Amino acid sequence: MTFACLLLARLLSAQEPLAAPLPEGNVGLASKYPGDRGIEKDPAVIFRDDFEVGLPQDRWDNVFQKETVQIATAKENVHGGSRSIEMTVPKQRQEKSNAVVKDLKGYDTVFLRVYSKFDPDFDQIGSSHNGLYLAAISPNISYSTPGIKADGKNKFVASFECWRGDPSTGSPGGLNVYCYHPEMRSDYGDHFFPSGLVLPSTYLKGNFGPNFLPRLDIAPKLGEWQCYELMMKANTPGRRDGRIACWLDGKLVADFPNLRLRDVDTLKINHASLDLHIGDNSIRSNRKWYDDVVIATSYIGPMGG
Repeated sequence: MTFACLLLARLLSAQEPLAAPLPEGNVGLASKYPGDRGIEKDPAVIFRDDFEVGLPQDRWDNVFQKETVQIATAKENVHGGSRSIEMTVPKQRQEKSNAVVKDLKGYDTVFLRVYSKFDPDFDQIGSSHNGLYLAAISPNISYSTPGIKADGKNKFVASFECWRGDPSTGSPGGLNVYCYHPEMRSDYGDHFFPSGLVLPSTYLKGNFGPNFLPRLDIAPKLGEWQCYELMMKANTPGRRDGRIACWLDGKLVADFPNLRLRDVDTLKINHASLDLHIGDNSIRSNRKWYDDVVIATSYIGPMGG
């Protein structure tokens, strides 16, 4: 057996010690800045946008589908202040990907918090990416690379989103993490659910280590503003100490430790985005709103009063 094979076998079988407890509730950065006022001055904060000034392209590095990514001002579609961002996928069979993208300089741990609301009548089945996205993308490959496996050197991706595979599941579907990682099961990302279920090949157990704590699979509410937060922590190359965690309204709803996300320490988290992608939207026109975004290197938590 070659050295490379031995190293891979060690990575696949190794287990890390018990992961440190994660914070919950109003104990994060936002608790020190009521209404997020001044939070951008905190040394742990990388970026903040409340969409109160200008257009999305003024503060974000890329906007996909500018004609359907718009500023919203209707009171019911704004979380804080007087404006939010609205993403729309018209009723159509063709795939459409709305997104605002922020380039980051490269970090090992990033937290992304945002308030978001689904249309009260949101109704979509099948392929959709409709939430918060963090990624490490090698500069040697293009930004958008669906269908290309993560190999430990090219990328790793986590999207905190909803998955609805059939009409029997209530809309918008169960919260999960869509993840590209070196041990992924197909050419497209795995879906990690809070309970530990992994799609595809659900008969295979997820490799989250012996201390993984299964949680209830849940779905967000339609037509209501909720606080979403995603943490991505890159592993130390050669160890399984990577971690992805998710909060809803300050409650830790998913925690996936013992992850191998990369094999080289030069691959760092350098992209963040908010998305509304739908593969086949033939049921109805669907909308989603985002507001009060903060990206930081430590837990942010819900907005303080």
